[in-house]
Amino acid sequence: MIRRIFLTTCLAGLAACSLETSAEVETETASTPHIVAASQVEAGRYLVELGGCQDCHTAGWPESGGQIAADDQLLGVPVGFKGPWGVSYANNLRLVAAAYTPEEWVEMMRTRQGLPPMPWTTVNRMSDSDLLAVHAYLVSLGEKGETMPGAVPPGVEPATPYIYFMPVGPDVQTG
Repeated sequence: MIRRIFLTTCLAGLAACSLETSAEVETETASTPHIVAASQVEAGRYLVELGGCQDCHTAGWPESGGQIAADDQLLGVPVGFKGPWGVSYANNLRLVAAAYTPEEWVEMMRTRQGLPPMPWTTVNRMSDSDLLAVHAYLVSLGEKGETMPGAVPPGVEPATPYIYFMPVGPDVQTG
């Protein structure tokens, strides 16, 4: 009988502990959504893939179906995106990340208002832990490649190829 009471007490205690732990995790997750992975670098890799960063920042990514060697990923693309804002370029993210401490990266990514087609309004809302994970992943790839061209203002023809990033055709409304 004493053994049964002891076991019941132990099981009740374990259940209470796991309920507290579960509630703490739910509170943390609910108040600050973020990716959980085996490591910060793996979380960053997942976010980069899920966010479609490779589509613009890795040459040949869409055409190859994502079959680009890791060593050649996220080096930027010297083909611009032209629109009313002028021409913008997808930066070499490996060099950009290397230029910032993790804390500086979070501040820059949280406050930067850049040019289309980069989804800055979405990036600005990422959690600190997710921004730190992206930084850790990019830094883990190592510095490689060259700096991409700077933005070209409206009305100036770029010296590089570009994609016209605005709708065209009958009855297009852009406002």
